Amino acid sequence: MLAFALATVSLAGIAWMVSFAVDQTGRRFGPAITGVMHSTVGNLPEFFVVIFALGAGQLIVAETAILGSILVNALLVLGLVILAGALREREGVMRFSPRLPNDTATLLLLSTFIIILISLAHSSADRASHHVETISIIGAVVILLVYGAWLRQYLRSDPGPDAGLERPRLSQSASLGLLIAGGVASAFVSDWFVHALTPTINTLNISKSFAGLVIVAIAGNAVENVTGVVLATKGRSELAISVVKNSVGQIAAFLYPALVLVSLLTATRLTFSLAPVYAGALFGTAVIVWQITGDGEATAFEGAALVAAFVILATVAAFEP
Repeated sequence: MLAFALATVSLAGIAWMVSFAVDQTGRRFGPAITGVMHSTVGNLPEFFVVIFALGAGQLIVAETAILGSILVNALLVLGLVILAGALREREGVMRFSPRLPNDTATLLLLSTFIIILISLAHSSADRASHHVETISIIGAVVILLVYGAWLRQYLRSDPGPDAGLERPRLSQSASLGLLIAGGVASAFVSDWFVHALTPTINTLNISKSFAGLVIVAIAGNAVENVTGVVLATKGRSELAISVVKNSVGQIAAFLYPALVLVSLLTATRLTFSLAPVYAGALFGTAVIVWQITGDGEATAFEGAALVAAFVILATVAAFEP
């Protein structure tokens, strides 16, 4: 329990360091480039947590951790960011460009598409259900290709930094170095986190699904939790949304497919085969996120709705095995 608590606090400390580096980096680059850089570094803890979990034979924890990373960012973190951003505005409305939210919904729906198809194949026990690993490998490759095409187009449309921002306090090399250091540190902390997870689950008598979907996901996404909310409270709505939305899109359309391929080198294979309840949760999340953020503005009420959706999901996960 002590090791688990220390690892969690360490992740939070790394999150604060990365949030500061992202703020400094964002003063030199536009929200698109900064958001992608941040999500790449911020998602390293999830990557290492899943790899170490697969190496330890913890398939349920690995599956729910990657799924939880998507849902935590898309529901809990985004909800908190919208709450923080909307409450500071005089009109009570947080405004941002609608393009990234719509693109993120498309990437999330693409990943959900293959997950639902495999779930239906399993439930009907047809021939495709016997080839889930092959389907997952092919699906991972094509989803990665789509993500690469989107990323190239998205980065080329970056408008650049806001001229009205204060000058950064750190040099460009120092900001980038701080980001990289945070990513490297997260790898070590993630290893400690996974090793302390199993005894913690047994001590607290909680399900592996809840541990992966809620505890591991929230701790692994501490970077996005801190950075997004801090940026929103400063009135930097565009960058705050970019940080969170880039993370959701990257986990769904890059990290998850990449982990499916990397798991071929581990003792435990990761596929797109998830329990029907989680396939439904992903689809519902994609729809509600698109509905709330697709028009380029959101209110505190809508932020609260996203947080409430995550609480409902966490309650369901508590009763899953």
